[in-house]
Amino acid sequence: MEIKTTTKNLDNYKIYLQVEEAVHEFMEKNKYLKIDLPVLSPALIPESYLQVFETDFKFLDKKEKLYLIPSPELFLKRLLAYGVGDCYYLGKSFRNADPPATLHSYEFVMLEFYKMDADYMGIADVVLKLLQSISRKLQVTSYKLQNKIIYKGKKISFEKWEKITVQKAFKKYAGISEKELFNHKLFIEKAKEKGYSINTSTYEDLWSQIYSQEIEPHLGTNGFPTLIYDYPKEFAALAKLNPDGRTTQRFEFYIDGIELGDCYTELTDWKEQEKRFNNEKKVIHPIDKGYIEALKYGLNDCSGIAIGLERLAMIFANLTSIDQLKLINIS
Repeated sequence: MEIKTTTKNLDNYKIYLQVEEAVHEFMEKNKYLKIDLPVLSPALIPESYLQVFETDFKFLDKKEKLYLIPSPELFLKRLLAYGVGDCYYLGKSFRNADPPATLHSYEFVMLEFYKMDADYMGIADVVLKLLQSISRKLQVTSYKLQNKIIYKGKKISFEKWEKITVQKAFKKYAGISEKELFNHKLFIEKAKEKGYSINTSTYEDLWSQIYSQEIEPHLGTNGFPTLIYDYPKEFAALAKLNPDGRTTQRFEFYIDGIELGDCYTELTDWKEQEKRFNNEKKVIHPIDKGYIEALKYGLNDCSGIAIGLERLAMIFANLTSIDQLKLINIS
C-alpha cells in the first residue's frame, strides 16, 4: 500500500464537509444527542459475515487483544439500555478484508442514530427528512432543485420513497417465488437452475450473490430512493421478527443501485438475542457478553440505522467513487 495525496478533490471534499455539517444540524435540531465513542474494544457483537482488525494493548508484561469496531452499535445499545435517549454517532468504523474500491474502504465514516419508541418505518420517515435537509443545504450549482438532486444526469427526488419488499423484489427482478425464497433447498435448486455454482455455497452465500447481481442494480433507479424491506431472518441477527416468523423489520435504502443505509427495529428480547448470538458459529473474536447484560437491564422499543457518509456525500457531489472525496488516500 502507499499514501497518495492530492488537492484536485478539494471542491468535492468541501461538499463532503457540507453534508457532514448538515447531518449535525439536523440531529441537533431534532434533539438527538451526539455521542463520542471509542474505536477499540476488547469484545464485539458476533457478526460472522464481517472480518475485523485486531491489535494488542501492551504494558510491561500485560497483553490484551483489542479490535477496531466495525460499527458503534455495541456501545450505543448499552447507552440506550441505560436511558440516554435519542442519540447518534458520526465517526470512523473499520472492516477488514474489504479492499479499497469505488464504494468500499476498510476505514470509513458511519452515521448511526437511534430513535426511541419508533419502528423501522418511523426511521424511514426520519431518513427522508434528513435527505431533504441535506439537499436544501446544498442549494448551489446543480442543486437548485427543491428536495431534488441530479445524479449522473438523472433527477432524484426526495419527496417520497419507492418502497418494495424483499419478497416482491426477488419475484420481480430475479423470477424467484415466495416459496423458493424462504425454502433453503428450493432456493439452492433455483440458484443452480439460474447458473450459480452451488458446490461450496450455502443458502446465505447464494442469496447474497443473487441479491447483489440481480436485485441491487434496479434499486433507486426510478427517480426516487428505493426502500427495500422485510429481509429473511437469516440476514438480520439484531432485528425484531415480523409476525410471520420468517422476516425481520429491516430495510436498506438505495440510490442508483448503491446501498446507503441499513435499518432495524431493534431486538429487545435478551433471551432471543443470546440465542442468535450462540448460533453465530464462525466468529473467532470474543463475544460482547456485556451487550446481553445491557438488554437484561432493559432496552425499550427503538430503531436505529447505519448510513455510510462517504457514499451519501458521493451521491450529493454527483461523483462515482468515494475516493473522489478524499485529499489523502491509502491504497
